[in-house]
Amino acid sequence: MSQNHLATVDFADIEQAAERLDDPSVVKRTPVERSTSLDEVTGGEVHLKMEHLQWTGSFKTRGAYNKIRQCVEADDVERTVAASAGNHAQGVALASTKLGVDSTIVMPKTAPQTKVDATRGYGAEVELVGSNFQEAMSFAKELVSESDAEFVHAYDDPAIVAGQGTLGVEMYEDLPDVDTVVVPIGGGGLISGIATAFSELSPDTRIVGVQAVGASTVPDSLDKGIPQTLDSVDTIADGIATGGISELTLSLIEEHVDEVVTVTDGEIARAVLYLLERAKQVVEGAGAASVAAVMSDELDVRGETVMPLLCGGNLDMTMLKTVLVHALTEREQLLRLRVRIDDQPGKMEEVSGVIADHGANIQTIRHERSAPELDVGEAYLVFQIETSGAEHARRIIRTIRGHDYEVRHINA
Repeated sequence: MSQNHLATVDFADIEQAAERLDDPSVVKRTPVERSTSLDEVTGGEVHLKMEHLQWTGSFKTRGAYNKIRQCVEADDVERTVAASAGNHAQGVALASTKLGVDSTIVMPKTAPQTKVDATRGYGAEVELVGSNFQEAMSFAKELVSESDAEFVHAYDDPAIVAGQGTLGVEMYEDLPDVDTVVVPIGGGGLISGIATAFSELSPDTRIVGVQAVGASTVPDSLDKGIPQTLDSVDTIADGIATGGISELTLSLIEEHVDEVVTVTDGEIARAVLYLLERAKQVVEGAGAASVAAVMSDELDVRGETVMPLLCGGNLDMTMLKTVLVHALTEREQLLRLRVRIDDQPGKMEEVSGVIADHGANIQTIRHERSAPELDVGEAYLVFQIETSGAEHARRIIRTIRGHDYEVRHINA
């Protein structure tokens, strides 16, 4: 049972947190930008809250600084310990360093190297333990039990939630007439704070939470009335891949959040690429989940003024490559074709010429000669091709077939 099961957060706590967050070198006011392209996609009026441009690349410093500053004011902390996949790690590291406190951050071995490096850059000692957030969390709690360090939880702490709630105040001030606010959910601390702020400032605003399908715990927790935990998570949105929520955050979600939807990794990947192309913003999977939701069939915002929260921008370049390959393959801008040929000189040149005549770029070619369905003397040519899109791809396939070759699109 959570140690905070009797605790809650109200608007007064958020106001006090805002007073503590009085250093613009720790937390700055992030901009809001209208997205007319998303207006066309959604039928609403979309304003992006760009918290991914925060100093650490995410909102996490708000809660961490509020928590640690309270401890410093009470003169009872010399070291902080936290567990994180990356964003909370950087928030705790920056807040601790700013307040003159040592910090140790436990991160899973799978954490993106960029987030590990950034956490160390903010002054923390980093220990890489386990293959997921839960294993890192267990080790972090062991460290605390063996010392007098202060554990800074990513979401199960009223001070953390209140600090994140300052973002809700800012969002309201940015757009007082907003109809719907869309917030990604991992452990629930962010949406709990934002929803608590809006319940005071604009109770008619609809608050919608978004989880990745492969890390979704809130819908089941709401159905059963108690926090549910996943044994493992599977999503590209590592920033919301906590695999669980707490009694504190569940109670606040039940009280203040109107709706929770889920999005697939494919939808998140499309949102990452859409923001890159159309909004010119580099946003990590967790941060793009809100846009994935408004672009999906799960959430109707037609005729509304809507504010999706881009909560994180710490996108690892390896993950960006994965996202780009996935999205470009789905668009058929990356195309894999398998062409059946008589395995004779000149056949590869002939098919390659057809592709080149269409202005497509061949990235790779390989032969397959061991497929059981091939007759003696036959082979497959497998091409990976760059095209301008689906129609271009279809023209290439039609032309190859017109030269009497059997061709199959094998992206899927």
